[in-house]
Amino acid sequence: MTQIVFLDAGSMGDTDLTPLQLPECQLTCYASTAREQVAERLLQADIAIVNKVQLSSDILQSLPRLKLICVAATGVNNIDLAAAAAKGIAVCNVRGYADTAVPQHAMALLLGLTNQISNYQQTLAGGEWSRSAHFCLHSHRLTELAGKCFAVVGYGALGQATARLAAAFGMRVIVSERAGQQHCRPDRVIFEEALRQADVLSLHCPLSTATYRLLNAERLKLLPDGAIIINTARGDLIDETALLTELTAGRLAAGLDVLSTEPPPANHILLQQSLPNLLLTPHIGWAGPAARARMAQQLAENISAFLAGKALRLL
Repeated sequence: MTQIVFLDAGSMGDTDLTPLQLPECQLTCYASTAREQVAERLLQADIAIVNKVQLSSDILQSLPRLKLICVAATGVNNIDLAAAAAKGIAVCNVRGYADTAVPQHAMALLLGLTNQISNYQQTLAGGEWSRSAHFCLHSHRLTELAGKCFAVVGYGALGQATARLAAAFGMRVIVSERAGQQHCRPDRVIFEEALRQADVLSLHCPLSTATYRLLNAERLKLLPDGAIIINTARGDLIDETALLTELTAGRLAAGLDVLSTEPPPANHILLQQSLPNLLLTPHIGWAGPAARARMAQQLAENISAFLAGKALRLL
């Protein structure tokens, strides 16, 4: 019987995991797994399912039975792909399951900042509206999106879907070329030029050695005063210390669904103070019930295809 082990099934919340209970397979789910528990829990596994648990080279070397790693995410930066390939372990991911959910969340972050939703909520909680001499308040400055420049970094399915939503608000959409590229593809803008034009910069690229801290101190300074950064991709795309400097100065704003460490420690620098130009959510852009159900179905499809000797969403 094929042994399937899901190491961090708790990341799926209340998702129905019944689709993963496949014929001739035994499914074992752990809510979470610490690094020191990974090798032991996967020792007898034929198939591992992980969301954010890291499978490094040393761990993979200790797993003689493992044949397939199913990543319950699109990004696979938590897997040592070279080590997996060297051992003949197949790796697959899930794709397109959150193509509506993540763009919606990106725009929610953007609208939360431009329409000052949380700031006005706090103002009202303090009783300022009740004390107002007028029917409305002008405590926080609102920003209209129409006519603003929306720069997309990473123009896959999520970047394209988010760009369509931005265009629906009347924004002028530009697509950035990959950083470091000297030659620009048609309908792309050189990365540094995209930064200079961006009223809103939305990140949708994967995390890799090439994109680690893509937005460093130098590049953040290229953004215009008042620009908004939206990150629903990976936290390490941004140098958070450099970003905090710009936020504290009030020059930029940011809506972040991801941080460099997740969950973040209580003393994470972006959690230490309440900034009116910073909106944080706990990596939930992908996590609507409908999207999670689609993910579970894709995981089941990936495993069924692999067991049948077929390739589906393999990397």
